[in-house]
Amino acid sequence: MKSLRPLAAVALIVFLYLLPIVHIPLLDSEDFDFPSLLFYPIGIFVLLAIGLYVTIGLAGLLNLGHVAFFAVGAYTMGLCNTLLGWPYFAVLPLAVAVSMVFGVLIAAPTLRLRGDYLAIATLGFGQVIQIFLTNAPGLGGVRGISGIAPPTSIGPLVFGVLDPVPFVWLVLTLILIAYFIVRRLESTHIGRGWNAIRADEDVAELMGVPTYRLKILAFAIGAGIAGAAGATYATKASFISPETFDLSLIILLIAALTIGGTRSLTGAIVGTLLVAYLPERFREFGDLRMLLFAAVLVLMVIFRPQGLFGRRLPREAESGSEVVENVKGEAHGTA
Repeated sequence: MKSLRPLAAVALIVFLYLLPIVHIPLLDSEDFDFPSLLFYPIGIFVLLAIGLYVTIGLAGLLNLGHVAFFAVGAYTMGLCNTLLGWPYFAVLPLAVAVSMVFGVLIAAPTLRLRGDYLAIATLGFGQVIQIFLTNAPGLGGVRGISGIAPPTSIGPLVFGVLDPVPFVWLVLTLILIAYFIVRRLESTHIGRGWNAIRADEDVAELMGVPTYRLKILAFAIGAGIAGAAGATYATKASFISPETFDLSLIILLIAALTIGGTRSLTGAIVGTLLVAYLPERFREFGDLRMLLFAAVLVLMVIFRPQGLFGRRLPREAESGSEVVENVKGEAHGTA
């Protein structure tokens, strides 16, 4: 069975790249442009969810300011492209780096807080960023930034305003890269250190796990992935404004992780796919579709709080001190 897993993974990747150019009756509909939907909200939301999974799912940090890093990446792309004329592929690494810096800047003073206090602090950070963007004339204010150019062509692959397929392939490539990085981190001493922090931070710190540094690293990586999503969204939309980065987006992302399972990367992706796709697929039902979505979310919280792909929490002893004991030696390597 293990020998078949690489083939199944390759087949799935090929299918995903073919998805925007083939017509699947159950997925496609005449009511919407399916390839455009694959880029936004589906593709961008999945990329954001992977970054949020690092902070919430791996490190157990309730980060409600994740959308702010999305905005930082988008505005970095908008400013560098419109003012300096830099193309997308030159700005993308810069957008990731700037977002990671912002992640460290917000994490450093707030990660001494825990639980609800951390959630409120990060939520406030997200609101401050949106208010700043709204009132900063140099950043376009409420009018935002327009005229952002699409990426330069790559051989026969031409990025145009009217053709969303190349953008779908672009965001899918970023998703696969982010997925691979996060999966690799999960299996290292860094990932096991995050697991120990999520299980019991006090015990982890007493056993020598560098909790503060690992939490800052989680924020930085999550912010970097969100920044890549923001830069990619900006180059496709060609226009960004503060309204794009409001509180409703983080609520949807948290709901997606809740449905799929906050402790499973696969669950986070599947949950995001459902949250992003189903409301658009059943748009003909009007406001009833959102009522049904809310009802499903409530039922999930009641009857399966671990999510569709989440695992039930182990016994308290196993989720606390024993987890830390297993990782303390390796996590020391990050000190």
